[in-house]
Order: sequence, then C-alpha cells, then structure tokens
Amino acid sequence: MSAAGAVRVRQHQPGADIALIERGLGVHDAPTSTIFVCVGDEISTEGQDGFLRGHGTQVVDGKLVATVCGVVERVNKLIYVKTLNSRYNAEQGDVVVGRVADIAGKAWRVDLKSRQESKLLLSAVHLPGGIQRRRNAEDELNMRAFFREGELISAEVQSVHADGSVALHTRSAKYGKLTHGQLVEVPPNLIKRQKQHFHTLEALGIELIIGCNGLVWVAPLRPDRAAAAAAAAAGGAGDAAADAAAAAPPPPPTKGQLEVVCRMANAIRVLTRLYMPVYPASIMATYEAAMDRGVELRDMLEPDFLEAVVKQEAQRRSSAMQE
Repeated sequence: MSAAGAVRVRQHQPGADIALIERGLGVHDAPTSTIFVCVGDEISTEGQDGFLRGHGTQVVDGKLVATVCGVVERVNKLIYVKTLNSRYNAEQGDVVVGRVADIAGKAWRVDLKSRQESKLLLSAVHLPGGIQRRRNAEDELNMRAFFREGELISAEVQSVHADGSVALHTRSAKYGKLTHGQLVEVPPNLIKRQKQHFHTLEALGIELIIGCNGLVWVAPLRPDRAAAAAAAAAGGAGDAAADAAAAAPPPPPTKGQLEVVCRMANAIRVLTRLYMPVYPASIMATYEAAMDRGVELRDMLEPDFLEAVVKQEAQRRSSAMQE
C-alpha cells in the first residue's frame, strides 16, 4: 500500500484528552470540587439530613449510590447525577438529522439516536412544487420515491406525544433527503442551541446542518439550497426556487469541495474530543486555525493541533473576560 493510502492507527490512551486539555491550559492536578461517580459509587450525604434522592441515584442499605455515570449535582437538599453523555430528548421545534429505519403504514420510522421513537407521517412531507393536497393511496404506494430505508434526512420536531414518541415534519423545501456529504456524530449536550441550525458558508461552498440530536451534516452547497437561501434573503418564495433547482440532480462534488467538507468534519471532531460546544463560530475558528498553521487534513486530530486549539480557546475566553 502506498504512503498516501496508508491507514493511520492511533493507540487508545484513557485520560489522554483530559491530560491534553490540562497541558493546553497550563494546569496539572488542579483542585476541583466536581465529583465524578460511576455506577455503584457511594455519594456522600454528610451534613445533609433529610436529603432528596434525585435522578441517577438510589438508596441501598441506607447509603445513597449512583445508578449512572456522571457528575454529582446538589440543589438545596436535592442530590442527583447529571450524565456526561446522555441520549437526546426531543423538544418541539428542534431541527434534527436522522436515518430512515423502516416504512410502515403511512409513516417512516426515523432513527434520531434518541430514547424516543420518531415517526414522519406521509401527510407531513413536502410535496414537489409545494402542492397542498390530501395524500391518497397512490402516494402511499410511492412512499419510497420520497425516502428509502437507510437514507439520511433533515426534519423538524412537530410534537412530542405523552407516551414519549416524536412526530416529525418536512413541510419546507429546506428539509428532506441528504446526499453527497459527511455525517459527524457528537454528544447532544455539546450542541449549542441557536435560532438557526441551517448554515450556508458560501465562501467555502459548504452547508452545515447542526442537528439538536447530535448529528451534524457537512456537505457541498447544493444549487437548490443556494436558490432557497437567495430567494429567502430577497424576500421571495424560497420553496419554489428550491423546487425548481432540485428538479435537476446536483452535480458530483469536486475534489476541492470534498477536501473542505473533510476539514470541516474534522474541525467538529476536534471540538468533540476537547468537549467544547459545537456551533458555527467554534467550527469556523477551528477550521481557520488549521488553515493558518498549515495543518494537513490527516493531522487535525493529532495532539499537537488539539493542544493549540485549547490554547487558542483559553486566550479567547481570557480576552472576553477582560473586556
């Protein structure tokens, strides 16, 4: 195998990321009041008579023990464990990225990497041309013309039912099937909720969809997305412009576009490794830091660059506190 096509295998080192962050911040063995616990660990209740047992805890033989891994939180007399990497809990209005798992009846079952079951009803999808009409038996037979099993889609949480199930919708042209891109999975608690989760980086020719469920889609900017964004900015009918552009299949991405996509995806992976919030500004800052330092695409996840990102973030926060 040639050197260009060689596969690089990194040895797993438990705690290496924490040590890297400490080196970047210039602290070692810093004292902390945060208490981390694993399943079965005893949680101290000294000096707290009449405490309230919260989520992630259980009383065993008169002692309070943890039932999940995480950080011990105390609010007055309430003691609970906040998990570090919990599964996604859907909320109405969330923008999500998911994979079609199954088709049953008049709905698609979508995997959102959450604890709830998610369904996209046939009546909740966007029809070509933005036509508003009742779905009929022919539409039900042709459901795979919209989305097939295994395909990635973007959608919005329409409602969360009392039993915990989630109803999705794709009633806008900006939602729908995702192709020619890269999917990056991050812990949902690192996703910074914002007013807008669809981002178009025209200078780079890239689009970002930051799903609230921890799935981030990075892809070359499609003509229909660009048409919808331009029409929306001009106050026109974005859906109509997007439908017209989507009629023709998108051209295959170029090598340059694919390299930018991979760099943006690696920037998201860097933030995930360093437990830093994932949002457009932090992604672009990491991407630009790699470009300014001349870091190769394959070296973006190496310790040297990770440490540089930590130092850069520490300087940014220090400057923000001084202002």
